[in-house]
Amino acid sequence: MSDLYSEIDEVIAYIHKHIYDPLPLSHLAQHISYSPYHFSRIFKERVGLSPLYYVSSIRLQKAKDLLLQSNLTVRDIALEIGQQSLGTFTTRFTERVGMSPSQFRNSAEHASSFFSSLQQIQSWVPENMNADPCGQVEGMVHATEHFEGVILIGLFPKPIPEGIPIHGTLLSSLGYFSFANVKPGTYYLMATTLAWSTNLTDILLPKFTLRTRSRVPIVVNNENRVPFQQIMLYPPRLDDPPILISLPLLMSSFLNRISPQYSEIAIEKK
Repeated sequence: MSDLYSEIDEVIAYIHKHIYDPLPLSHLAQHISYSPYHFSRIFKERVGLSPLYYVSSIRLQKAKDLLLQSNLTVRDIALEIGQQSLGTFTTRFTERVGMSPSQFRNSAEHASSFFSSLQQIQSWVPENMNADPCGQVEGMVHATEHFEGVILIGLFPKPIPEGIPIHGTLLSSLGYFSFANVKPGTYYLMATTLAWSTNLTDILLPKFTLRTRSRVPIVVNNENRVPFQQIMLYPPRLDDPPILISLPLLMSSFLNRISPQYSEIAIEKK
């Protein structure tokens, strides 16, 4: 974990402990005796997100927990995390997780099937090995500890793994990755892992998986080649944003892309 603005750790811990309470910006700033402006600046520099966007992200993660581990209705869960409008909650959840609350609640069977399919394949050729250098983002994935399983890696428009990645793929091992034909823009590289021993809960609620995120954005343009990326996967840290994107959705997309035989196991859209 970074030592930069270590006082932010206290605020992050406070947010997690009081996530069901009102958490206005002024209250969070006062917790460490900073002005709202100064607090917002250093929080974003440390975490990569504004304080209130981070709070909303943690609340959506709590909603995912409640969808899988309680019998509360979707409306009650929305109220539980402080969202008065069911429609607004459903829209935000769908945009940032990749599927509706109801679809996510019913995704356990799909997740098990997708992961089992990946285990049967075990190994596949990385995509875009012979891509045109123009608009290419490539690199090597390493890990701080031994790992055997699948790596989910993608380029996102924000410094948090949410929504459908602009480019995404799965790797069967540590090593080389490549994204081809990336349009000019600013991206953040995010990745997480699912070891072959991972249980279903960790697939649906990836809180303890190895992960990485680029704190410095990757800029793609038509003039310069993107520097070769060296990615290190590490255990989760306190200041990492939650992984909101549905991993089963990413697995489904990848399986359907690499083999026609998986074309009928995509998550049903309702």
